[in-house]
Amino acid sequence: MFKILEKQVLTPEIKLMVIDAPRVARKAKAGQFVILRINDQGERIPLTIADFDPKKGTVTIIFQEVGKTTMMLGEMEAGDTILDFVGPLGKEMEEKNFGHVVCVGGGVGIAPTFPKARALKEAGNKVTSIIGARTASMLFWEDKMREVSDKLYVTTDDGSYGEKGFVTTVLERVLEQEKVDLVIAVGPVMMMKMTSLLTKKHGVPTLVSLNPIMVDGTGMCGCCRVSVNGQCKFTCVDGPIFDGHAVDFDELLSRQRIYLEEEKRALEKYLATRAKEEAHYAE
Repeated sequence: MFKILEKQVLTPEIKLMVIDAPRVARKAKAGQFVILRINDQGERIPLTIADFDPKKGTVTIIFQEVGKTTMMLGEMEAGDTILDFVGPLGKEMEEKNFGHVVCVGGGVGIAPTFPKARALKEAGNKVTSIIGARTASMLFWEDKMREVSDKLYVTTDDGSYGEKGFVTTVLERVLEQEKVDLVIAVGPVMMMKMTSLLTKKHGVPTLVSLNPIMVDGTGMCGCCRVSVNGQCKFTCVDGPIFDGHAVDFDELLSRQRIYLEEEKRALEKYLATRAKEEAHYAE
């Protein structure tokens, strides 16, 4: 069992948890992820590692409540325990001095962008970071991103904070004004697709962190297949970091929609059950 040491509500739907997981923390690297299961009846879900502290033996995860399992996880509190917390999984990001690196984080993708930016800064890179969300209430970790960046840009789709517009708008301006050696993008698949199309036009190497459906995390189930340079790859063992210019994003977007109906039914069933329990206790 893995104990939740700390819980923070970053936004109404986005939660942070610090997990007591010494063995995972000792091996964790930027870019890797964990697969957790709340209880023996629960599903396995992948979450990218947002931070880790080998000395304290802790791993930080940040997630948005979008389905049954993430909603159940969001209802847990410090002191509660998680049944399974498997990791670190996947290949870590290469940590070397590329020169000038631009790190782009969108939405919840800001969380896994942080350890990447930190590792690249420690490796001697000039780090420019761009983070964005739909609205100000969904932004988080601006202070942490600023600490590991030489320059930080903040955007919101509705203009409620920072610069109005998308992260790609700022990225294009940076690409036009400065020499960039590498771009790393983490966030919604469509954002990573548009970022990759933009950087390809400018001839700048780009890495994306993919997080399609995963189940076993060992490459045996095949649920996390992606096409890279026309070849079938498994995100859990070959990734999750891939060359953004080589990923078939249209296929990935299509695969993400496969289980939408099942996910919707599972969430509706869970919410109905919870409502009945709350009504029973209220009597």
